[in-house]
This record gives sequence, structure tokens and C-alpha cells, in this order.
Amino acid sequence: MLDAELDSLAGRLGDGVLVTGEETMERYSHDDAEWAPYGRPVAVVRARSTDDVAQTVRWCAEHRVPLVPRGAGTGLSGGANAVEGCVVLSLERMTEVLEVNTAERYAVVQPGVVNDDLRARVATDGLWYPPDPASSPWSTIGGNVATNAGGICCVKYGVTGDYVLALEVVTAQGEVVRVGRRTAKGVVGYDLCALLVGSEGTLGVVTEITVRLRHLRAPERTVAGYFDSLTDAGRAVAALSEAGVIPSALELVDRYCLEAVDAWKHMGLSVDANAVLLGRTDAAGEAGDLEARLMADCFEKGGASFVGISSDEQEAEALFAARRLAYPAVERLGPVLTEDVCVPTAHVPEMLGRIERAAAAHDVHIANIAHAGDGNLHPLIIAKPGDDDAQERAKAAFAEIIEDAIALGGTVTGEHGVGILKRAGAAKELDPGAIAWQRAIKQALDPHGILNPGKAIP
Repeated sequence: MLDAELDSLAGRLGDGVLVTGEETMERYSHDDAEWAPYGRPVAVVRARSTDDVAQTVRWCAEHRVPLVPRGAGTGLSGGANAVEGCVVLSLERMTEVLEVNTAERYAVVQPGVVNDDLRARVATDGLWYPPDPASSPWSTIGGNVATNAGGICCVKYGVTGDYVLALEVVTAQGEVVRVGRRTAKGVVGYDLCALLVGSEGTLGVVTEITVRLRHLRAPERTVAGYFDSLTDAGRAVAALSEAGVIPSALELVDRYCLEAVDAWKHMGLSVDANAVLLGRTDAAGEAGDLEARLMADCFEKGGASFVGISSDEQEAEALFAARRLAYPAVERLGPVLTEDVCVPTAHVPEMLGRIERAAAAHDVHIANIAHAGDGNLHPLIIAKPGDDDAQERAKAAFAEIIEDAIALGGTVTGEHGVGILKRAGAAKELDPGAIAWQRAIKQALDPHGILNPGKAIP
């Protein structure tokens, strides 16, 4: 009977939109969270338009079939993983930049637009879209909205939600609704945009996004600091915060990650340090010179063995490129369980120390990358392929790191989303009353529970 009903859905959508081939369904059944469980979908819909999305949601509502929306599948928490018997709704073919308004500084895009493609498009008009997750060459704006993604620039310029002005959304009933505004200010009713950003497809399917833009920045100066230990690098981060310096980027990458990138890409990285801090300032003129010197002073105060200010821009660019490539490079070495904890910057040294202690206590290898400037740490817990005992130890370290982050006043996810992997951690972090509110909102907007069930909410 379901096969016949799927034929009826295919008829609503047109040729090539609904796919049921085994190879395709396997490819679309999970994101990049290697350790998160996933089920087998009954079909994949590769939507081309808002109407395709609405038709699919209506069919799922009529037949009480779970629906799992997804973008490029670059998520790291299992938020786009299929549940058994669901329809996976891919938005990756909805790739149009519908409008760029240079006077009001906003762009209107479909959810399948790749982050870096939008940045390149608006740069031709002298504009800039700041949110830049490490996956920006591949991740889509729709996926960024679903998880409220951050990135390298967010220490100074904020995360995706800070740039979302308006959304077009298909509700759980298949209706098309617009929320938000295009004006600089607006306080009419509840902020439904803010509610939907970061909701991981559990409240509606976003089919159009209006994002705020900024003018292009001045060229950046780079400050690199080499440290003998992660804790020393953490002290430099805390010193920067205490000094009131807000860099345009402040990234941490450890020796293990740099070596993994070099082994993969042969970039000629030769860093004599156990941890590297990469800071940038985009302040213009003398203000930029002063901020770069202040950053260098803070690195030295933290115990840097070497500090350099933009002496070799090519080398600086290589190090930032290595930072972006760190996760896929480490992933080549074995299954990676990725953390995404965020703590107050004053506690970054302590949190980095606790991560090292968790690695020792559970006998696992943990590589470290971080958006250090805002305390968003990404320990990468690595287990050898096929080693079940190592994987169990990795899970124990994962749980301990989550508990440590909460104990230090932090959060279990800074930008990857709760998905599947962080539901237990979210239950520990959130007040029971807040969890009840979230469940009530979910019930009100998705009464049949078809939108990405089992995700995001503890």
C-alpha cells in the first residue's frame, strides 16, 4: 500500500524528484556524525521548489510518515539522520540567490545555496555575509539556519541567527508561512524567526531565507602564537578577553591536527608547537596595528614560545586553511566522535586541561580545534576502526567532557546542534521547565510529530 501511495507522491512532484533507489537512500540517510544512529528511509525527495516541499509535507502529514529535512549533510550531531520509515527531504537543489539589495544590505536565498557561494556573490557588490562555519565551502545556508551555525568570524560578528531577518517556512500541515521582516528594526509579535533558527527542522521546513549583509571589511592582520601546551594557549585566550580585545578571528589547532592535515594535503606545515593560536584583526590603520600588538602581548602573557605578526601572509593563510581542513583530515585516521562544547572564555584554560585529563583517564586520543575566542571547543575523540573497546572508552570521554562543560557554566553545543548525539547532554543542561516549554511548542506546531522526530529536544 505504501508503494502505491509513494507513486501518488511522485505524481505530485514530477519526474526525478522522488527517488527510492537503495544507493541513493543510503547516501541521504545520515549526515557527517559518524557515531549517530540512523534508519532506512522509504524515499528521498530532492525538492526543486517551495511547492515540492509543501506537497511532500502534506503527503507525510496525511499518511503520518516522519519527514527528515536535510541540506548538504555536513552536520556533526546526527540532526539530519533518517529515522526508520521516513521520507528524507533534501533541499540541496534549491540553490538560487533570489535577490541582493545593496541599498538595504540584505540577500534573499533558497536553502540550498552554499555558504561560500553566497559570500562570493555578494562580494561583487562590496558586501559581506559574516557567518562562516568551517564547512562553509560545502554547507548550505538552510543547514546553517537549522543549527544556528557559527564559525571563525563569530567571535566578533555573531552567528547565523544574528543575520536572519525573515524566513519562508512550510509548516507541519504543509502550509507556506512567512515570518520576520526586512527592516532594520521590528518587534511585532513573538520573534518566530529566532524560534525557528536552530530548531533543526523540528518545527517547520525553511524554504527561503532573508539574511542581513555588511560592507566588506578592511584587510586582516594575522597574529600566530605557538604554545608548548593547550593550557598555555587557553591562558592566552583568557588574557585577550580580560584585555577587552575582540579579534575578528581567534582559532586554536593542535599539533595532531596540523600533522593530520599535512599528511593528507602535503601543505608543508612545519610548526614546532603542541598548540597554535591564530588571531586576526580587521581594524583599519593604526587601530589594527595596535590591536595586533595587544594580541601578541596577550599570547606572550599566556606563555607563547613564539609570536609572529603577519610576517608571512602565505604561511598565515596556510595555517587557517589547515584549521578548516582539520576535521576531515583527522576523520581519515579513524572514526571521530566530535564535541562542540562552549564555556566562558575565562574557563577555557581549565576546560582544555579537563579535556586532556579525560583523554588520559579513558585512554583515548583527543585532537583539539576550537573557536577559542568565544570558548567554543571541538575536541575530536578518535578511535581505531573496528576497536569496540576503544569506541566505548571514547563515549565515556565524550560524556565526561559534556559534564565538565556544564560544571564550568558552559553548554553542550555551541553551533553543531543537539541532533541525536547531544540529547542526553541537553537534558542535563536545561531546566525541566524549559524542556516542558520546548515540548509544548513542538506539540503545538507539529501535533502529529512528523517533523524530524527524535531530534533536538531532550
